[in-house]
Amino acid sequence: MKNLYRKARPYCKINLGLHVVGRRPDGYHDIETIFVPVRTIRDRITIHESATPQMIQNGITLDNAPEDNLCMRAWRLLHDMFGVPPVTIHLQKNIPFGAGLGGGSSDAASTLQLLNERYLKLPRPILHELAARLGADCPFFLYESATHAYATGIGDQLETFQGLNLKKYRIVIGIPKGVHVSTKEAYAGLKPDLFGTPRPDLRKAILQPIEEWKHLIVNDFESSVFPAYPAIAALKEEIYARGALYASMTGSGAAVYGIFPAMDPDETI
Repeated sequence: MKNLYRKARPYCKINLGLHVVGRRPDGYHDIETIFVPVRTIRDRITIHESATPQMIQNGITLDNAPEDNLCMRAWRLLHDMFGVPPVTIHLQKNIPFGAGLGGGSSDAASTLQLLNERYLKLPRPILHELAARLGADCPFFLYESATHAYATGIGDQLETFQGLNLKKYRIVIGIPKGVHVSTKEAYAGLKPDLFGTPRPDLRKAILQPIEEWKHLIVNDFESSVFPAYPAIAALKEEIYARGALYASMTGSGAAVYGIFPAMDPDETI
């Protein structure tokens, strides 16, 4: 490729617990969750200078036009604010979309980082603020060194969470074939009385043995998504039947993950 200068391998995430705390005056919702990076599934981004801005997508076929991709929106944001010149962004898409894995946000964060390193050298707090404009979980993917992060606000207020060690476990992710869940739809299905429901303190619950998590740690979106998409609920039960110590939908779905002992030989869900 001409003028090749930057590459990235964006990874995805899962949510350990996801509490929707309440609806904000601006229409968004406050949440509480713990983000955990999953680096076994990665996209690939290559950026090079070009005469006109262009987005090239390969791999998983997305449901949006290339110019509407979050990578191109990230470039457009920096172009409009700081005059970053035109680039061609080549995205090899491997992280499923509409799955609650944060792949689009991770791609956008990587694009911001690559362009910032090449052109701007903006400090991290400003880059964090720009990332939040692209997606609530986008700032998380700027913190490469944070193994886990406790997230509040709309998911953009982050604290590094040090009390969790998953190294002796294996995370397996499954998605019902052909199922994609709209975040807007998942939020719309939540019952308002959920917001006042008492819940265990997530930061304390997550420190209990993993075998206890199924009784302590919940993803509130399961209450609205499972009735509409029974295949997702069935997948969670299947993952438990295969021996997972803990299973949950991530984000607003449709992906479900299971946490297994590392020595478990079954690699496929």
